[in-house]
Amino acid sequence: MNTNEINVIRERLSGKEKIVIVSHRNPDGDAYGSSLALYHYLQGLDQNVRVISPNDSPDFLKWLPKQEEILIFEENVLEATDTLNEASLIFTLDFNALSRVGTQMQLVLEKVSADFVMIDHHQQPDDYAFITYSDPSKASTCEMIYHFIEKMKDLDRINIDIASCLYTGIVTDTGSFKYPSTSSSTHKAIAHLMDIGIDHTKIHNDLFDTNSYQRLQLLGIALKNLKVVPDCHTAYITISQRELNAHNFKKGDTEGFVNYGLSLKGIVFAVIFIEDQKQGIIKMSLRSKGNFSVNEFARTYFNGGGHDNAAGGRSDDSIKNTVLKFLEILPKHKKELQLSYEN
Repeated sequence: MNTNEINVIRERLSGKEKIVIVSHRNPDGDAYGSSLALYHYLQGLDQNVRVISPNDSPDFLKWLPKQEEILIFEENVLEATDTLNEASLIFTLDFNALSRVGTQMQLVLEKVSADFVMIDHHQQPDDYAFITYSDPSKASTCEMIYHFIEKMKDLDRINIDIASCLYTGIVTDTGSFKYPSTSSSTHKAIAHLMDIGIDHTKIHNDLFDTNSYQRLQLLGIALKNLKVVPDCHTAYITISQRELNAHNFKKGDTEGFVNYGLSLKGIVFAVIFIEDQKQGIIKMSLRSKGNFSVNEFARTYFNGGGHDNAAGGRSDDSIKNTVLKFLEILPKHKKELQLSYEN
């Protein structure tokens, strides 16, 4: 975000605005962390601000400060629509295409009169915002929110609530600081948040170490279903709706399962296929090591995208046919996957 854009936003925030912060559908730690961090910051500037999420979050994010203030679009369509229509400024965080909020909410956003500000770290952003702060080199949108506040010369306004929200998004989107996008800049921001006084151990425990018995049983099913395609250095997992139902599935229970496939020796590409009968789709999470771009793979074949080493996709076919399609496509990328393995 350049100086001119910062000045534009500073000028807008010098007066009273009706601001809405929007996260993407199926919010994760970075989506809610960045949204709530910005919410607390703007409240500190005495702005009229709401956060709207297309749908609810997993339980492991329910502890975030002021999470209960988030307006869930699919549960309060009329109120959320009125709030969006009345907004003068809308921040869209952690996504760069309006389709990421779901069809019904997208239709509302496409008709509002508010100006949009996009802050996001995914590749190939759409052109819908009057200010676009896009930086795929950043590990998380929360890190970008930290630098946005820094550019606003307001780092001294980061309190414990803002810091806790920012840490949440950074620690989740960096895989606890192990992904390649983690930089010295990331660690410098974290050092500042720790100096402010966050309880990083408690946050980590709330995010990663509070499992239900049913979730661990479901993990066992996922690992039992794990398959390997050795010549393509690929592993994949399938979970059917029947298997989800049998283990009392709750939103977020399959978070991180795909990484077990990627942890196998000799594997550079891992995918999980999860049946979602309610939406009538197969949800996919894709992960890779090295130079193999799951962003391009998901965009080309499975209506998705994301980052080079972490992306999402979807299929409208059955889980069986989706996996068959995947296995038919995979050999086309055998050479790329071999090169990624060797590097």
